[in-house]
Amino acid sequence: MAVIPIWPGSSSFASGSTPFGFYDSDLEFQQDADKVANFCARRLGYPIVDVELQDLNFFAAFEEAVTTYGNELYAYQVRENFLSLEGASDTVDVKNTLLTPTLNRIIDFSQQYGVEAGVGGNVEYYDGLVGLSASVQDYDLNAWAVEQGHDSGDIEIKRVFYESPPAIVRYFDPYAGTGTDLQGLLSTFGFGSYSPGINFLMMPISYDLQKLQAIDFNDQIRKSNYSFEIKNNKLTIFPIPKLTGGALKIQYILKSERASAAFQDGANKITDVSNVPYTNPVYSKINSVGRSWMFEYTLSLVKEMLGYVRGKYGSVPIPGDTVTLNQSDLITAATSEKTALIERLRTYFDETSRKNLLEARTQETEFRKQELNEVPFTIYIS
Repeated sequence: MAVIPIWPGSSSFASGSTPFGFYDSDLEFQQDADKVANFCARRLGYPIVDVELQDLNFFAAFEEAVTTYGNELYAYQVRENFLSLEGASDTVDVKNTLLTPTLNRIIDFSQQYGVEAGVGGNVEYYDGLVGLSASVQDYDLNAWAVEQGHDSGDIEIKRVFYESPPAIVRYFDPYAGTGTDLQGLLSTFGFGSYSPGINFLMMPISYDLQKLQAIDFNDQIRKSNYSFEIKNNKLTIFPIPKLTGGALKIQYILKSERASAAFQDGANKITDVSNVPYTNPVYSKINSVGRSWMFEYTLSLVKEMLGYVRGKYGSVPIPGDTVTLNQSDLITAATSEKTALIERLRTYFDETSRKNLLEARTQETEFRKQELNEVPFTIYIS
């Protein structure tokens, strides 16, 4: 029968003792590796019972525990901050950067609404003039788009300028500029075509409002009712134009540009959770709370490993008898312990999330107010 290797009782960590070597150069990891191996062996019953593992097994489990801790921590950080991280350079040192949440991506998301509302966004608005012809009421804007160098059906009309200028532009104020050259002063700033705001010195503001209403009513009653209708980029003008040579201004976007606006160049940028530039943690910077979790997780990994080793042998003959090994007990305990430890870590991270911390601060403030309300007010007597 082959000799089963067992834990000799001590170890001496050296660089290259772990499978990946993520932390081999960290002095504190080197010091703790031997201590963790000794801790796990004693928790498994050494020296009362033999432990069928070697130091390399303990070191591998310890490295995995540290890496698992880092993975859970950084996965939480990505979830907490991805709206601020998305679109940033993939070379940023996120591990050593204090991240302040921004509205950058939220504003990017909202640009589509600005496009549809005509107040901005990430799709350009184009201006065009549709030539009007006498006795022609209907105009094919898809054919017009081809004439302008666009693909047929690629334009979407956003606005048709069919209304006359507002009444305030056509309102002549007879009191403007009398003696003080206010009209010239207003023209300097581009307000010369508007009614100067000086009438309140001579008459109430209701006078101006009545004048504007009179101009609007005159256009509505005495002039033609200019309007339009658009169906599938077919423009219908009301009333039918009487002369050739006029033009109707329109604003439009290109559907192809709206579709392409959804895609941005992601080269050298964070595009998803897989390329957020988090690396393995620095062991020497992990506090005692994190290290304690790692020690426990290492023990559960070692239990699982020892269970599989003992499962290979099943039973071991001893003088006059046979000893059955506890493979199933070890694996069952290791599985439940690993699950509990991961859940405990995730719960701890969730409790320290920005949302939960702000809620706790709000509750603390409310409790403090309630407590202060119980303090008797002092009556000051001078």
